[in-house]
Amino acid sequence: MTASNRVLIVDDEAAILKFLRPALEANNYQIEVAATVAEAKQMIASKAPDIVVLDLGLPDGDGKDVIKNTREWSDVPIIVLSARDRETEKIDALDLGADDYVNKPFNVGELLARMRAATRHRLQRHDEKATLVIDDLAIDSPRHRVTRKDIEIKLTPKEFELLSFLARHVGKVLTHRQILTAVWGPAHTADTQYLRVYIGQLRQKIEVRPDNPKIIITEPGIGYRIIDVGMP
Repeated sequence: MTASNRVLIVDDEAAILKFLRPALEANNYQIEVAATVAEAKQMIASKAPDIVVLDLGLPDGDGKDVIKNTREWSDVPIIVLSARDRETEKIDALDLGADDYVNKPFNVGELLARMRAATRHRLQRHDEKATLVIDDLAIDSPRHRVTRKDIEIKLTPKEFELLSFLARHVGKVLTHRQILTAVWGPAHTADTQYLRVYIGQLRQKIEVRPDNPKIIITEPGIGYRIIDVGMP
């Protein structure tokens, strides 16, 4: 990581800024600060940060408006950092395009890990790697092939489509709605039990211990993510 990694912190709490600044600077981030929705929108456009850490409760509006506006033209990673702990708030922010969600109070080590994961995810998207490797599991999207130690794992077409969608967003929390819409279509956005069945089937085939999954991680009440190496 170099000092060219620019982070925009969108938060009006002086205590949070005082706490975050030394930790981020020690990890070679250049810091910009915005305290309102209007400032955040302007600075994302003008400063082109590498990542945004965004509070939802801002003086002039809801931080989700920043996510919605930004996703109309940019894929910059957005980590929501908020005291709002209701699942609906997390789901709304993620559905709008946030990459991850960290609750206040928070551990700065976890926040840094999630920032690194979101940045890697963006680079992987741009790099468009054909094969994702997680430990000894390889997901080859163009060939519709999944192997462990070069031994093929047989998946149904729908199982592969689900796994491939998760893999294209490695490290990113995906909501039930996002997954169901992408894999089964908008008519199935409420079929969360159907999704759980397929996730269970996938885990039986790709996890070393399906009862203790290490690849497809459940985000309780929200959705799932495929683990990114180096991310907790």
